[in-house]
Amino acid sequence: MPTRLVEMAVDSADPSAQARFWAAALGWEVTDDEPDEAGIAPAGFDYPSPSALPLVFARVPEPKTVKNRVHLDLASVSPEDQAEQVRRLKDLGAADLDIGQGDVPWVVLADPEGNEFCVLEPRQVYRDTGPVAAVVVDSADPAALARFWSEAAGWPVTGSGPDFASLRSPDGIGPYLEFLHVPDPKTVKNRVHLDVSPYPGDDHLAEVKRLQDLGAAPADVGQHDVPWVVLADPEGNEFCVLTPR
Repeated sequence: MPTRLVEMAVDSADPSAQARFWAAALGWEVTDDEPDEAGIAPAGFDYPSPSALPLVFARVPEPKTVKNRVHLDLASVSPEDQAEQVRRLKDLGAADLDIGQGDVPWVVLADPEGNEFCVLEPRQVYRDTGPVAAVVVDSADPAALARFWSEAAGWPVTGSGPDFASLRSPDGIGPYLEFLHVPDPKTVKNRVHLDVSPYPGDDHLAEVKRLQDLGAAPADVGQHDVPWVVLADPEGNEFCVLTPR
């Protein structure tokens, strides 16, 4: 069996505080809260499941210096809901952010540690995703990167165009994984990355080799001796291949 997308990891100066913010933002629960790592997921979530991507916040000493190449888009069901979400998120500690978006119908915010995210206007395509409409990845070649991630995540391509491509679980549940064309190259280690894993009983290292054969490369982010394997996708985005689960 192939690997599957199981969670999203975020570098953080204060994992506990970030977990509390995002749990309140999404209506989820804090599932783990240790000094150097905290996690959140929907109440009653049966990990792993494509119905949601849990968030894991890991402590790192490095500060955020550039715009993240991976961010969340949050769904809304009406203009009033979008406005209320923005108000509530600001009350929780988010702030308005200008990344050059100009006059657009969505609202760009930053979480308390400066991570960009968007609150989208109502869109029919996201009517059943839950609070997270999509995980969005900046890309030089969205179509090519989507083909790689379709194999890594186990999700088929559901749409594409000159400047975008999107994937979603074959079960038709949970958020989309989207790739948007940007002209800016990747310059530093991503502070937000995706984690995939083989299915129970599958060969961990065989799946790592399969992903390398598809275009991934080994990546050293200072991980030392850990049970997972760190790779970079064909555009250099780091991701982890966790042990089977």
